[in-house]
Amino acid sequence: MVLSALLLIAFLPLMALIALAVAVSSAGPVIYRQARDGMGQRSFTMLKFRTMEHNSTVDVAALLLADGSEMSICTKPRHDPRITPVGRFLRKTSLDELPQLINVLRGDMSLVGPRPNVRPENQLLCPEHRARRLSVKPGMTGLWQVSGRSSTTADEAIRLDLRYVAHWSLQLDLLILLRTLPAVLRTSNAR
Repeated sequence: MVLSALLLIAFLPLMALIALAVAVSSAGPVIYRQARDGMGQRSFTMLKFRTMEHNSTVDVAALLLADGSEMSICTKPRHDPRITPVGRFLRKTSLDELPQLINVLRGDMSLVGPRPNVRPENQLLCPEHRARRLSVKPGMTGLWQVSGRSSTTADEAIRLDLRYVAHWSLQLDLLILLRTLPAVLRTSNAR
């Protein structure tokens, strides 16, 4: 929690600039809020900088079909017209995730852990996998994020999250944190 507070203070000027860029680039709230499942399947509101047009009515399933993408819990369309130009940059660099430091301070999330899913995504998992993933706090980063990000299949993402839970250690958390910056700087696997 201390580390997340220090990171929040350090990133505050950058977050203010990002908030201004989001506000100027498109109408709508600067922060996107979405209910996610946390530890013990307790719902919490995850925060991100808004990267899409506010109240867009685009059919995501149609976009995935047009892309020829696999329909799964972690697939994002390759060409999503809802994403703003500022939002595209924020997603590629993962800067849209910075408000989650507030979630870490609140105790909803950890810096490292499985990716927090929305409830319908968690319901698609077998009960054993769901229970294991939700036995720890979700994280801002994790094995999934440092092992391929958006290029990872749904099955691989679940497998990586379960591996993290099974082998959790402070050493593993530190390794993931050290691998996060290079993974973010390699923007090729981000969507």
